[in-house]
Amino acid sequence: QVQLVESGGGLVQAGGSLRLACAASGRTSGTEVMGWFRQAPGKEREFVAAIRWSYGSTRYADSVKGRFTISRDGAKKTVYLQMNSLKPEDTAVYYCAAAARQGLRIGVREEEYDYWGQGTQVTVSS
Repeated sequence: QVQLVESGGGLVQAGGSLRLACAASGRTSGTEVMGWFRQAPGKEREFVAAIRWSYGSTRYADSVKGRFTISRDGAKKTVYLQMNSLKPEDTAVYYCAAAARQGLRIGVREEEYDYWGQGTQVTVSS
């Protein structure tokens, strides 16, 4: 019902910046929340940031607060993740996710999301 395609990943030095984009297509009118997760080698997939499409409210993981900013462009049906002050520990595959419906607070668990992109690699060198 909803297709998500990530882009913008790459290699960057510590302290640098990168902007990821997630383009949505399909039945996007029914999507309530869109966000980003990441998974580093040997680790579980973890929540990074998400935004409630209609209201614009956001939620961030503590590890990225003050460094990452999530935003959305309704006309382009695209969600962005601006990543500043990148650290080597930010290295991971970043996945875009979308949820048709969530509760009062934006979810941080994988099972709270219904659709997933294929991921884009972000590598931060030291």
